[in-house]
Order: sequence, then structure tokens, then C-alpha cells
Amino acid sequence: MEIFERIRRKKDFLAVVGLGYVGLPVAVAFSEQVKTLGFDINREKINIYRQGIDPTREIGNTKMQGSTLEFTTDPGRLKEAKFIIVTVPTPVNGDKTPDLTPVINASRMIGQNMSAGTIVVFESTVYPGVTEDVCVPILERESKLTCGEDFKVGYSPERINPGDKVHTLETIQKIVSGMDRDALENIAAVYGLIIRAGIYKAPSIKVAEAAKLVENAQRDINIAFMNELAMVFDRMGIRTQDVIAAMNTKWNALGFYPGLVGGHCIGVDPYYFIYQAELLGYHSQIIAAGRKINDNMAIFVANAVIKKMIQADKHVKKSSIYIMGITFKENCPDIRNSKALDVCKHLAEYGIKVKVVDPVVDKAEFQRECNEELVDIGDVHDADCLVFLVAHRQFKELELTELAGMFKQQNQPETNVVVDIKNIFAYSSIIEMGYCYWSL
Repeated sequence: MEIFERIRRKKDFLAVVGLGYVGLPVAVAFSEQVKTLGFDINREKINIYRQGIDPTREIGNTKMQGSTLEFTTDPGRLKEAKFIIVTVPTPVNGDKTPDLTPVINASRMIGQNMSAGTIVVFESTVYPGVTEDVCVPILERESKLTCGEDFKVGYSPERINPGDKVHTLETIQKIVSGMDRDALENIAAVYGLIIRAGIYKAPSIKVAEAAKLVENAQRDINIAFMNELAMVFDRMGIRTQDVIAAMNTKWNALGFYPGLVGGHCIGVDPYYFIYQAELLGYHSQIIAAGRKINDNMAIFVANAVIKKMIQADKHVKKSSIYIMGITFKENCPDIRNSKALDVCKHLAEYGIKVKVVDPVVDKAEFQRECNEELVDIGDVHDADCLVFLVAHRQFKELELTELAGMFKQQNQPETNVVVDIKNIFAYSSIIEMGYCYWSL
């Protein structure tokens, strides 16, 4: 427990490599307890953080401005740390195979700047075996040190839920693992400094790596099941929400709902499992099927928009269509792997140009990614169709009278189209207003 004691007594630094939606909250939380370095290769991002600005909205500007976290883009400073946490992204390639480039580059950089006696803990989502079979050889080669003798490794899957102010880093039980008992105990003790919900010690690094994939694949499959039901019920003329409400009266109903599944976890992690299974000669059936259903939901939603527009007797290409919400989930500014963006792309294939309203998304990032300007919610007065894809708080607080003011005043109510993917509005109330309404 020597490393833990030195960290706890603030004799050595703890470092977090990769300061995004996961790394920043981890680094700030540790900085409240121990000497902490926050490292990222993105100089622009670090400059913004140093100004006390939190574009992720996970910490908030006030807490950022009061934090003692030391930000750096200098990899040489990692020599000062005896406990290094890696929280870089692990996306997928265009062919849905794992892209380990960020974690490989991070391992290379850490190896070049790591001192003897360090523990390196990976939080980035990977398939079982990556930490020990991919990262460790890189660390050894670059550092000229021997794993198990000169440094040790562990794995602790991140469980941060972006935009969630209830299930925060400190209130979610933390899975930890280590290459041996000494590493495990040190890692558990260090994370115990900030995690109030408790520490779960996995029996091996591979088990911890697998646990992350499984918990997200489980959600993906359950949502895919609900999405498949929604598509079939739509053909039957049955409201999916009415079926769910009836089903949920049973004690063991799981409480899942249909929707667009994007983001950097649920929409990505199952592909890591599928890839590893294929390498081992097994073709995933359930998980792969779930991914296929969820990946195609954007097409289903886009087609539903067009169908309702035609039913409302609209000239679709000449109509004013607003996409309400473009991020991958509610109350989170992240647009990575957003299926709302995919809905826009599918509509564009028909020559339909939409306008986007999102009070949460980072405007600069949206401009870079989409080369378009956002529309403020207060400037929506000429709509023929409102497509609510994300249940941001600002949308859920809208009164139906405010909704009426967003449509063209010359429109008859039955020609005003509302597509409500997240069932933000009460069905009975919006039908009473005479709108052409569709929900998932």
C-alpha cells in the first residue's frame, strides 16, 4: 500500500490522461483529495479549462474555477505521477471494428515518461485482453521497464453517465482490478478516496474489461427489443407507449423504452464484444442483431417524418422542418455518434434541408461538425414540422401554447406536424389541439 499512502499524503502526484466527459470529472474529484495532474494533448481544450470553463457541463464553471487541478499538455510531467489513470476515448472504425489508436498512443506516451514504481490504470473501454496483451508490451518497450517488477497495471471501467446529475462519479459503485494483489489493493484504496458508493474488486483485469462491455451490451439489446416492438406496433396502429404502460404494471417489467441509441458507450461498446468474439471463431447473434436494429432506427424515424408530412398534405421539400435536439442524449452537449445527426442525414438524402434547435449543444463544435448555424428556440416561428429527437429539459418545460407559437400562423392545426420521439408531450393534450402527431 506504499503508493496509496504516498498519494494520500500528497507526496506524489496522481495523473489523469485524457480530459473529456470521463477524464475531467475523475481528475477534478481526485484534485479535491490529492495532488492531481490533468493531461490532454489538446492545447485548445486545456486553455479553456484553465479559464475555468467546463464545456462538458459535467463539472460546472463554478467548481472548475475553484479546483486545484493542475492542467498540462506536457507529457514530461507524468514523471511526477506514481498513479496514472488513462481515460482516452476508444471509438470504432468505419467498418465497426475497434479503433485502439488513442489507447495505443496514450500507452506509448506514458511509457516514454513513466518512472519506476508507477501504477497505470486504464478506464478506456476495451475488449478483454487489451490492457495486458496490447498496452503492457507498449509500456514496457517505451519505458524499458518490466511490468510486475518496475511498474504495475490495472483496469477500472468508467461508469460515468454524461448529463446525469443524480448518478454521478462518486455515487456509482466502482469496479477495480489489478495484475496482482498488491496492485489491486492500491488501486482500490486510491479510488476509495473519491467513490462513496463502494469499490467492487474484480478477480482479474479481463473480468473487469468484460464487465464494461456486458453492461452496455445488455442495455443495447433491451432497447433494440423495444425498438423492434415500436416498428411493428406502428404497422399495427397501436401506440407503443400504451403497451409499455400496460406492461409496466407487472412487478418484473424492466422499464426500457424505444429510442435512438447513440453516444460513445452503448452505441460503440457492443462492437468491441462482437469483434473479439469473431476473432475467437464465434459469430455474435443476439448482440449483433441488437446493433443492427438500433443503427437503423434513424432511417425509421426519418421515414416517419416524411410520412407524417405527406399525411398533413405538405410539400415536404418546401416545408420548414426543425430538428429539436441534436446531441446523443438529453441535457448533455456531446454530439459524438449522435443518431439525431443520422436522422438529419437521411432526410438530406431526400433533398430535405432541416434547421436545428439545441439549447445544450456546444455551438462551436456543432459548427465544426455540421458547418451549419444553430437556431435559437425563441426564433422558431415559421415551422411546418417540429421533430423532437432529444428530451432536453428546456423542451420538456415547453407549454403547448408555446408550441403553437412555433408554427406558421396561417397553418391549420391539422397541418402542423409534431414528431415526438421521446414522448415529451401528453398524447391526449396534443391530439386535442388537432396536430398531426407521431411518437415512437
